[in-house]
Amino acid sequence: MRIKCLIIEDEPLAVEVLKDFIKDVPFLELVGVCHDAICAMEILKEKEVDLMLLDIHLPKIKGLDFLQTLKNPPKVIITTAYHEFAVKSYEYDVLDYLMKPIEFSRFMTAIQKILKIQTSTESSPNEVLADLYFTVNKKKARVPLQSILYIESQKENIKIVMEDKILITRYSISDIENKLPDDFIRIHRSFIIAKSKIDFFDAQDVEIKGKSIPIGRNYRDFVRMKLGV
Repeated sequence: MRIKCLIIEDEPLAVEVLKDFIKDVPFLELVGVCHDAICAMEILKEKEVDLMLLDIHLPKIKGLDFLQTLKNPPKVIITTAYHEFAVKSYEYDVLDYLMKPIEFSRFMTAIQKILKIQTSTESSPNEVLADLYFTVNKKKARVPLQSILYIESQKENIKIVMEDKILITRYSISDIENKLPDDFIRIHRSFIIAKSKIDFFDAQDVEIKGKSIPIGRNYRDFVRMKLGV
């Protein structure tokens, strides 16, 4: 699978950062760099683009205004230094909203979302996501999805906290995020939670069964959108 990316960004430093990120991910392919929306329109006419990395404050035409002109746009990840446009941007069905300076780990969290969509599109429409299985002490442990409260990254392992037990297995949080259905939300670089298990939440954290789980600064707008607030 190759994901063809177009960078639309007028800040040279931000362009170089995104180019380096794309170069470091084997399944991403850079098809063009544009410093304004006019250039991007031309690229979209000439080339196949799966994903646009789009800045909001562009010369001539602003990023969201540009999106509004497209009838069938590629998937979009917003890259910006301004948090105040986050909620409005989700009206355009963007995948994620990345705040500059962008960390590679946060970039990869956003990329996992387009991978999840493409994998789902390529799968059989009748396919039902089964329970997950993990290796624990050389045995396979079954993890019913409906029993998961939250998942915590612990260096090279993840801790899966369920209603009746806790399981620790060697796995990355980014890899398991890609296997989970939409009820699960990445709210922090180290935490994924089950939305249906939330008891309380505010702008800083969520509470599940008495456990307070922090919401990462770069995830707050995304979490607000997912929780409908």
